[in-house]
Amino acid sequence: MTSSDTPPPEPERRPAAPSGDQRASRQHGGELDELRRRVNELEGARHAPRHWLRALGSVLLIILASVLALLAVVAVWANSIIRDTDRYVATVAPLASDPDVQEAVTNRVTDVVLQQIDVDALVAELSKAASQEGVPPRVASLIGDLSGPITSGLKELVSTTVMRVVSSSAFEKAWTNANRRAHNAVDKALTGTSDSVVTLKNDQVAIDVGPIVAQVKDRLVDAGFGAAAKIPEVHTDFVVIEGKDVGEIKSYLRVLQIIGNWLPIVAVLIAAAGVFLASHRRRALIGAALGVFAAMVVLGVCLAVFRAVYLDHLPPGTNSDAAGDVYDALVRFLRSSLRAVGALALVTALGAFLVGPSRVAVFTRSFCRRGIGAGRDVAASAGLRLGAVGRFVHRFKRWIGALILAVAAVVLFTWSYPTTMVVIWTAVIVLAAFAIREFLDAPAS
Repeated sequence: MTSSDTPPPEPERRPAAPSGDQRASRQHGGELDELRRRVNELEGARHAPRHWLRALGSVLLIILASVLALLAVVAVWANSIIRDTDRYVATVAPLASDPDVQEAVTNRVTDVVLQQIDVDALVAELSKAASQEGVPPRVASLIGDLSGPITSGLKELVSTTVMRVVSSSAFEKAWTNANRRAHNAVDKALTGTSDSVVTLKNDQVAIDVGPIVAQVKDRLVDAGFGAAAKIPEVHTDFVVIEGKDVGEIKSYLRVLQIIGNWLPIVAVLIAAAGVFLASHRRRALIGAALGVFAAMVVLGVCLAVFRAVYLDHLPPGTNSDAAGDVYDALVRFLRSSLRAVGALALVTALGAFLVGPSRVAVFTRSFCRRGIGAGRDVAASAGLRLGAVGRFVHRFKRWIGALILAVAAVVLFTWSYPTTMVVIWTAVIVLAAFAIREFLDAPAS
């Protein structure tokens, strides 16, 4: 007879059948889920047109802001050239030391001086002087055939003298002072109503180089060329800009100069409205920044294309190298401005991307946060105690970040003419400020 301490297995129990109340509850729950699903579909269908309209409105505002940003950069440049004397002088001053411009001025002044010297009268005077000195008649007659060599020699002498004047530091100083005195006439020159040193007539922007002729005259006299003393006072123009479209361009610049103070503000407000209207504002901010960057690229391409078109339409005989250098000097600050705005747009787009939920953004933020946190822990182990400062920064962390961005925006908007380096250094300082904020964020210390 065998026995076991193990109790016999209990018979398998089947789960109790749900009661009527439980079945009704499950049925009602399923129906409730189905109703919720249908309500969500209806809500989505009802709000779809609204989201579509918001997205369309946001896109249109951002595109408009990008176009206005392009015009704003040109407007600020035109406004600075007309109203800011120092800016205008800084624009045209380098032309005095440009080799191509110096060569063009030399050729122009040389031609004017030679036109004032009567070579035939000079040859006749030499022949008469030779006869009075008892030179044989045959030799005296040969002197009358020297008009060609004399003309060539005079041209060489005058050209050398003019080049010495133009390449001297005195010419650079005179050029700068003349343009500074003439700046008040620039506004009238762009409207075609000035008869001062800077003029616009016959689709030309020209500068009177008569004072250079006077300096050349004095130097020739000092060098022993007495015939130069008979050169009268001459006023002649050195053409800075020439082309059939100058008259039309000056009208556009005049309009941009009038609205130059307000157009940048309008562009920023319209871009902000486009971002605010969007459903995904961070993405809209990235789109607006990239739109402004694309507008700056388009402006740069337009400047390059217009330069080629302008040089192709120069009148025959014009020094194209000097004309190209003049064009580059006039748009130098415009190019600097578009690079600065483009850099600011890229920095803004990158910042908006790094605060997003993408893996790269999350990894970058985590990496920086952990690195700064490790540095803070090392400092704490060395005896650093943040105390109330850490608690204050932790409590108002977002407000401090907003204040940093606001200060950076004020700096960039109040800077007279920010360059690319100003934008880059501002971004570096902002990053350093955020790093300090993260380091001081220690609520438990």
